[in-house]
Amino acid sequence: MRIGLRIFLGYFAIVALAGLIVTQVFVAQVKPGVRQAMEDTLVDTANVLAELAADDLAAGHIRDGRFARHVRDLRNRDPAAAIWGFSKRRTNYRIYVTDARGVVVFDSDGVATGRDFSRWNDVYRTLHGRYGARSTLSDPSDPTSTVMHVAAPVRDETGRLIGVLTVAKPNRVLQPFIERSQGIITRWGAGLLGAALLTGLAAAWWLSRQLGMLQRYAQAVTAGDRAVLPSTAGEFAELGRALETMRTKLEGKQYVEQYVHTLTHEMKSPLAAIRASAELLERPMTEAEHRGFVSGIRAQSERLARMIDNLLALAAVEHSQRLEAPAPIDVGELLAGVAADCTERLRSRGQSLRVRVGPDLPTRDGDAFLLRQALVNLVENASDFAAEGTDIDLGAERIGDHLQLHVRDRGPGIPDYATARVFERFYSLPRPEGGSRSSGLGLCFVAEVAHLHAGHARLRNRDDGGAEASIDLPV
Repeated sequence: MRIGLRIFLGYFAIVALAGLIVTQVFVAQVKPGVRQAMEDTLVDTANVLAELAADDLAAGHIRDGRFARHVRDLRNRDPAAAIWGFSKRRTNYRIYVTDARGVVVFDSDGVATGRDFSRWNDVYRTLHGRYGARSTLSDPSDPTSTVMHVAAPVRDETGRLIGVLTVAKPNRVLQPFIERSQGIITRWGAGLLGAALLTGLAAAWWLSRQLGMLQRYAQAVTAGDRAVLPSTAGEFAELGRALETMRTKLEGKQYVEQYVHTLTHEMKSPLAAIRASAELLERPMTEAEHRGFVSGIRAQSERLARMIDNLLALAAVEHSQRLEAPAPIDVGELLAGVAADCTERLRSRGQSLRVRVGPDLPTRDGDAFLLRQALVNLVENASDFAAEGTDIDLGAERIGDHLQLHVRDRGPGIPDYATARVFERFYSLPRPEGGSRSSGLGLCFVAEVAHLHAGHARLRNRDDGGAEASIDLPV
């Protein structure tokens, strides 16, 4: 499982659990809170009515006195109230009064008169000097039919307890308010949960993207590709810089070890020839022999010098991760410069360079100096393998979405066994007519320059004889 998905799932689980707990706590508190507020109101109402009913109850007119008449008239009142969006058109109170024994002597509903309520908590606890209240189902089969009863003591002028007045109100009249509050809390909770999840998703995506870029960078470095340190933020940027520093140091160490090994191997042959010639020069010999050995020492010294120069140029290109200052390339000017650099060498072999620039060449940014060096290497390589007095073609043309720079000769071509190895470092083929091998670094340099320009180098045999070397650069 990817780390981004794991982070998101963990975050989702935490947020969902927290949201569930918070929502449950709020929802669980709404209903008791509303009912507690209603109970507080019923307590005040019961005590006010108990004071108003005291005179009629003491005088024995609780059923037909002014108090009873006003309570019955209350049934016909229309409050015409709008309470936070809910319309209220009738009162929902039930009021009953018991005597000191707990027997109902007045009931606003007229259904319990004469019944003994002395065992109900509201009446029983009030008669015993405590706060009396109860919540009872009016329909045992309906759990939502609870009715809250709150009682208050009724006392005469001397303070003697003469009865109990109870105010009852169905809890279901509060249900619309409870449901609305629960709905609001649920919707807000769902919205906050959704926002938290989107935030978590964005954070997980960002973390996964940062780690993914660093992972791809590390994989590219491991594969030996030219990798550019990705642009990251925060601690990931510090991690990236640490990886870049480590890569540079490790590559530098490996690079030096590899080059020292290959360089010493390649230098053994010319150094051995120079040493042998020097030893022979210490002996008596003819003037012709002397000139021959001196010429050999000079040739091997020049070979060493070229090898070192080529190694330095190749090392500079291989160590580059990107073009430092790419600029638009004038292809015609580029090829003219290559022709000027190779004029003397070709003239010494009686060869000529034909330059051809195709029409409608695309504009391409790059390093003109490196491309010029690469093309000079290809022209010199073609000159070494082509017969004296032949022509070499240097050209540029557009092929599909690529700009192709090519060098064609009329030489013997490439042996099949060497086709896959011609771009390897220090790999070289014997020159025709017994010429000495090259350093084997020129074509490797060409391949690195092409790669640095996001292109590739190719070397193939032509159908009509000779070879074609090309650098294909994407437009």
